[in-house]
Amino acid sequence: MQGNGEHHANDERLPAAARADGFASPFDRAHWFDLLEAYGFAGQGRIDAHGRAGAVTAWLPLRVDKPGDVAGLTNWYSFAIRPLYSGDGDHSAALSALFRNLRRSAARLTLYPVSEPDALAAALRTAGWWIKATPAGDRHWLDLGDMDHDAWWASRPGALRNTVQRKAKKGVVDIQLLTEFDDGSWAAYEQIYAASWKPDEGHPALLRAFAEAEGARGSLRMGIARIEGVPVAAQYWTVEDGTAFIHKLAHVEDSLKTSPGTLLSAALFRHVIEIDKVKRVDFGTGNDAYKRDWMNRHDPLWRIEAFNPSRPAAWGPALKAFARSLLRKEK
Repeated sequence: MQGNGEHHANDERLPAAARADGFASPFDRAHWFDLLEAYGFAGQGRIDAHGRAGAVTAWLPLRVDKPGDVAGLTNWYSFAIRPLYSGDGDHSAALSALFRNLRRSAARLTLYPVSEPDALAAALRTAGWWIKATPAGDRHWLDLGDMDHDAWWASRPGALRNTVQRKAKKGVVDIQLLTEFDDGSWAAYEQIYAASWKPDEGHPALLRAFAEAEGARGSLRMGIARIEGVPVAAQYWTVEDGTAFIHKLAHVEDSLKTSPGTLLSAALFRHVIEIDKVKRVDFGTGNDAYKRDWMNRHDPLWRIEAFNPSRPAAWGPALKAFARSLLRKEK
């Protein structure tokens, strides 16, 4: 099985020790994919696609959308999907082996959101897939480099800094920061979310289970803003491997004049930079204008569509996908 990089079993599971290249993320752990499966996001089934080259195995958890069509095991909470690896060796060769193996069972593969598409696209092409990579969405993040908190804050727009200074002086908003999961605080978050401008929470039970697990790992950072004891804004972050991840934020609409969400963000940024010593802050998916006030980097996210030329079922969808690309170029 090791000699040609092929696996014949489809029922092997992603090992807990598998890790992605680069900085760690809560969305790269076996526990995250187990949560998605447990809460019904695996479509018609879950496949932990894998391929081996020498002593290294590449892994990519997938859901079955319909027979022959698979996609990255993600949902709207996921910041990205990327391959994971166990063992030491050539990652690119193992990833190509994964995609060769997948050609036995899949006609079409969709991966989204992808923040770094080049390695995936190269491995797919090496394995014989037809590839279409399309910018689809946005990612805002903060690269602190050598900046401390004060230097970063001085680089932010004057309007934001003035708002925080003025509203903090009034002393109307009380800020509470937590580093452990707390039932009462989570109930306050759910109360705020229900009263906010946000649409109904997509899957609150999954988010709570995720927050509980991150609390147990010591990586949860949560903030609650209150006015006269009433919760009016909440944010849920995690920290890991030098990065803070901003997962959820909400505020009660009629509290806007006191800017509780802005004050809460400022407090959490200060905490993760000064106490947790992070070097990056990731605001996840979406191109909301307010994210630019806090972040200094902006990258596109990508959707990768891959078609298996040995499967006639892939030919029609591939033709449509590439025809759309040609039409856009002509315009």
